[in-house]
Amino acid sequence: MKIYVGNLPFKISQGELAEMFEAHGAVTDAVIITDRDTGRSKGFGFIEMSEQEAGNAAIHALNGKEFDGRALTVNEARPKEDRPRR
Repeated sequence: MKIYVGNLPFKISQGELAEMFEAHGAVTDAVIITDRDTGRSKGFGFIEMSEQEAGNAAIHALNGKEFDGRALTVNEARPKEDRPRR
Protein backbone atom coordinates (compact mmCIF):
# COMPACT_ATOMS: atom_id res chain seq x y z
CA MET A 1 0.00 0.00 0.00
CA LYS A 2 1.36 3.43 -0.94
CA ILE A 3 0.63 6.28 1.46
CA TYR A 4 0.91 10.04 0.91
CA VAL A 5 2.30 12.05 3.84
CA GLY A 6 1.94 15.82 3.61
CA ASN A 7 2.82 18.85 5.74
CA LEU A 8 6.12 17.29 6.80
CA PRO A 9 8.72 19.40 8.59
CA PHE A 10 11.42 20.33 6.06
CA LYS A 11 14.20 18.87 8.23
CA ILE A 12 12.76 15.33 8.61
CA SER A 13 14.87 12.50 7.17
CA GLN A 14 13.61 9.48 5.24
CA GLY A 15 14.70 7.29 8.15
CA GLU A 16 12.66 9.33 10.64
CA LEU A 17 9.66 9.15 8.33
CA ALA A 18 9.95 5.37 8.02
CA GLU A 19 10.38 5.02 11.79
CA MET A 20 7.14 6.93 12.40
CA PHE A 21 5.22 4.35 10.32
CA GLU A 22 7.05 1.21 11.50
CA ALA A 23 5.03 1.24 14.72
CA HIS A 24 2.05 0.19 12.59
CA GLY A 25 3.66 -2.45 10.34
CA ALA A 26 6.47 -3.27 7.94
CA VAL A 27 7.65 -0.31 5.85
CA THR A 28 9.11 -1.32 2.48
CA ASP A 29 10.04 2.18 1.28
CA ALA A 30 10.10 5.79 2.49
CA VAL A 31 10.72 8.72 0.17
CA ILE A 32 10.74 12.46 0.82
CA ILE A 33 10.17 14.49 -2.33
CA THR A 34 12.80 17.16 -2.92
CA ASP A 35 13.15 20.09 -5.28
CA ARG A 36 15.41 19.01 -8.13
CA ASP A 37 17.20 22.38 -8.29
CA THR A 38 17.82 23.06 -4.59
CA GLY A 39 17.60 19.54 -3.11
CA ARG A 40 15.36 20.97 -0.36
CA SER A 41 12.38 18.99 0.86
CA LYS A 42 9.03 19.96 -0.66
CA GLY A 43 7.29 19.03 2.61
CA PHE A 44 5.70 15.78 1.48
CA GLY A 45 6.63 12.21 0.82
CA PHE A 46 5.43 8.65 0.34
CA ILE A 47 5.54 5.50 2.42
CA GLU A 48 5.06 1.99 1.08
CA MET A 49 3.82 -0.63 3.50
CA SER A 50 3.73 -4.33 2.77
CA GLU A 51 0.19 -4.91 4.10
CA GLN A 52 -3.02 -2.99 3.39
CA GLU A 53 -4.26 -3.52 6.95
CA ALA A 54 -1.08 -2.00 8.44
CA GLY A 55 -1.31 0.92 6.03
CA ASN A 56 -4.90 1.64 7.02
CA ALA A 57 -3.93 1.50 10.72
CA ALA A 58 -1.09 3.97 10.09
CA ILE A 59 -3.37 6.35 8.19
CA HIS A 60 -5.94 6.23 10.98
CA ALA A 61 -3.33 6.78 13.71
CA LEU A 62 -1.19 9.47 12.03
CA ASN A 63 -3.57 11.63 9.97
CA GLY A 64 -3.85 14.98 11.77
CA LYS A 65 -1.21 14.03 14.33
CA GLU A 66 1.13 16.86 15.23
CA PHE A 67 4.78 16.23 14.43
CA ASP A 68 7.38 18.91 15.09
CA GLY A 69 4.67 21.57 15.28
CA ARG A 70 2.89 20.55 12.07
CA ALA A 71 -0.35 18.59 11.67
CA LEU A 72 0.38 15.73 9.25
CA THR A 73 -1.85 14.90 6.29
CA VAL A 74 -1.80 11.13 5.81
CA ASN A 75 -3.93 9.25 3.27
CA GLU A 76 -3.76 6.55 0.64
CA ALA A 77 -1.78 7.81 -2.34
CA ARG A 78 -3.74 8.27 -5.55
CA PRO A 79 -2.39 6.76 -8.76
CA LYS A 80 -0.45 9.29 -10.85
CA GLU A 81 -3.10 9.43 -13.56
CA ASP A 82 -5.76 10.44 -10.97
CA ARG A 83 -3.80 13.43 -9.65
CA PRO A 84 -4.44 16.94 -10.97
CA ARG A 85 -1.71 18.32 -13.22
CA ARG A 86 0.14 21.45 -12.16
